Amino acid sequence: MSTTTQLRPTSSPGQDPVRVERRLPRFAPLGLFLAGIALGAGLSALTGFSVTSTVIYGVILGTLAVYVASRAVEGRRKATDRLVTSLVTTAFGIAMVPLVSLVYTVLDRGLARLDADFFSASMFRVVGEGGGAYHAIIGTLVITALATVISVPIGLLTAIYLVEYGTGRLKKAITFFVDVMTGIPSIVAGLFAFALFTLLFGNSFRAGVMGAVALSVLMIPVVVRSCEEVLKLVPNELREASYALGVPKWRTVVKVVLPTAIAGLGTGITLSVARVIGETAPLLITVGLITGTNLNPFDGRMATLPVFAYYQLTQPGTATQAFLDRAWTAALVLIVFVMALNILARLISRFFAPKTGR
Repeated sequence: MSTTTQLRPTSSPGQDPVRVERRLPRFAPLGLFLAGIALGAGLSALTGFSVTSTVIYGVILGTLAVYVASRAVEGRRKATDRLVTSLVTTAFGIAMVPLVSLVYTVLDRGLARLDADFFSASMFRVVGEGGGAYHAIIGTLVITALATVISVPIGLLTAIYLVEYGTGRLKKAITFFVDVMTGIPSIVAGLFAFALFTLLFGNSFRAGVMGAVALSVLMIPVVVRSCEEVLKLVPNELREASYALGVPKWRTVVKVVLPTAIAGLGTGITLSVARVIGETAPLLITVGLITGTNLNPFDGRMATLPVFAYYQLTQPGTATQAFLDRAWTAALVLIVFVMALNILARLISRFFAPKTGR
């Protein structure tokens, strides 16, 4: 068995020898791993070169080379550490492949129609090239905003009840149903909203509010869960200090608990909006698609970006390439919306977090 240290004699008599740790050179693990990748490419070429086989052979050989070299020089513990590091890094690289591929594909195909007309024109009386997604962008913003107005008060108040007031069977029942709602398919939310408004207003009724209700069914459990976890992080000492001063419970929640948790609450709500802004199935059932602009969510169909992209991709007209270009650009704009919401969530978390320094 190889050792990881050597004894080096000292210049002064009577002193204990100095232990010197044996280590691989700094860039040796990376070099060995790249050498394994190169050898994997050679093996892949012998059997018919392909990127997949090159990656598989290269990762296996590179990881094995790093482990063997580290075991020989540094010992078993350090070799095991390097082996796990190689496996984790490889897993991260594999996970990044579909993400990078998706972003590259959407950018490559979506930039073709990312122009002023796409944001300023609708599809009204457009059957071929030209047109844009102005009506769909407006519809997405209106419906998502309305869904947020419906979901945030319900979800936040539910979370406050579960953390501050809830006890016994009612609390357990609410928690159970929130967990169930978190996992329901989005198509079920669309069917629920469709059935609800059909029973109330008839089978011919279509409006943006139907889509907002469907999205709120998906959004409420996310808001409840995120807000509940944030409220639980508020120290009980703050509540007890407020109670000791004679402040009633409702005022403690409003003046102490919520301001302390405002950064986490804002982050959770923003991420829940990002969760539903790209939903397609509920909006296909409820609001459908129109070619013009409708700003009234309570009267008539409304276009949305996910549904717009779906119909542009699945029902192209005579100018097929123009329809495909609009679909990819709509997908790109949706990704930008989601990315902007995630950045906004990070900014809220950073700037509104309680300041602990003096």
